Amino acid sequence: MKCALVWRSALNSGRSVWAVLASRKRWAALGSDERGSVAIIFGLTIFVLFAMIGLAVDYARFVNARSQTIAATDAAVLAGARALQSNGGDQAAAVQVAETYYQQGVKSRIKVVPLSDNINFFVSDNGTAMSTTGNARISTPFMHLAFGLGGTESSTLPLLRADGSDYSKAVLAVGGNGEQSLEVSLMLDITGSMAGQKLTDMKAAASDLVNIVVWQDQSQYTSKIAIVPFAYDVRPPSSILKNIRGVGSSTNTTQKISGTTYNLSDCVVERAGSEAYTDTAPGAGKYLMGHYVKKTNNKVNCDVPAAAELLPLTSDKSALLTKISNLSTAGSTAGHLGTAWAWYLLSPNWGSLWSSTSRPAAYGTEKLKKIAVLMTDGEYNTQYTSQGIPDGSSSLTKCPNAANGVCSSAQAVSLCKGMKAKGIEVYTVGFQLDNQTAVDTLSTCATDANHFYNSSTGDALKAAFRDIALKISTLYLSQ
Repeated sequence: MKCALVWRSALNSGRSVWAVLASRKRWAALGSDERGSVAIIFGLTIFVLFAMIGLAVDYARFVNARSQTIAATDAAVLAGARALQSNGGDQAAAVQVAETYYQQGVKSRIKVVPLSDNINFFVSDNGTAMSTTGNARISTPFMHLAFGLGGTESSTLPLLRADGSDYSKAVLAVGGNGEQSLEVSLMLDITGSMAGQKLTDMKAAASDLVNIVVWQDQSQYTSKIAIVPFAYDVRPPSSILKNIRGVGSSTNTTQKISGTTYNLSDCVVERAGSEAYTDTAPGAGKYLMGHYVKKTNNKVNCDVPAAAELLPLTSDKSALLTKISNLSTAGSTAGHLGTAWAWYLLSPNWGSLWSSTSRPAAYGTEKLKKIAVLMTDGEYNTQYTSQGIPDGSSSLTKCPNAANGVCSSAQAVSLCKGMKAKGIEVYTVGFQLDNQTAVDTLSTCATDANHFYNSSTGDALKAAFRDIALKISTLYLSQ
């Protein structure tokens, strides 16, 4: 019995030893089996591959959405700025146009994160540009999972750079930045009826136009303005008087008319004869008439003061603003004289009278606009006899004693017709006009109905001048 027990114990011990040995062999075999390593490497490779595909998908979505957003904002600011040019300077309406264009432009864009698109549009640069600000974000789920980023912000990307370099901006460019040159003659009414607030309003409006139109960089393309103040007469620089005056250009400095002595002043009036409504250069038989006046306090003074001497074309903004600032009022309204000089200062035929920097370019010069802006607050009511004195007519339509046989308004219309025939764009601006003849004169003189403004307030006058400045501008994307 004991022998049987001993044998059974020995047998069980042997089985245990063999089990241990078998287990060691299996572990040894598993350690030498390469199939496990391949499985691990394959799993890691699949993860990296899917991560790269996910990143590529996120990046492609980002690039596509970014491109569409930038294209939409570019189109929107251009549309808004163009609206600003054509709607009379209504900034709110222009912004609405930009917003509408933007929404149309992003309709097919990949969906962005809800409520993240805060791109908006606004008028900038003193009313001469349409700009954007804000951003939009797109979700990047694969990037988020691949890198284990946390939080809502980390799972999205902004479509535009944070430094604002992607923000679109459309500028209404004049002068050099518009890649064209401008020559603008600005006729300004300084008659007695313009005294007080009306003169203040006009100065503000004209200065605003100068600040917009005269661009800083004049190196390649130029934007020049001439100032033509007018009232009873026009005062040219004294240096050119001998070249432009007809009667009295030599020794005839006085004349007696109906027992009254009149003296030749430093101002001029219209040109009579066959060249009355042309821009032919002054010369024998083509001179302008001098303005003869009665002495006051033993002095010979014309109506337009020395400070209102006309200023030929210049890009000197300081000189232009100073000229406007120093204007004062006097006299009646000989609007045809201002109209004529607005033309003469743009005419290459009169160029020899001026220095090279003020000399108008030839008609038809490539990338050049010639523009006349004619501003007045009332009917044209003064014209001259062949002796250079007012004809005394109380009519606005019948002036038989005038040197040219017709009244100031009719002469102005003929001059405007000649200007437009030479390719000059004519804008006319009325200020509190109270006479239909005045309205008819300005509307006829204008290039078309869109070039005529009838302003009833100082703000409306400033808006009219600004609208003209915007209309003669060209559009470009500055960023």
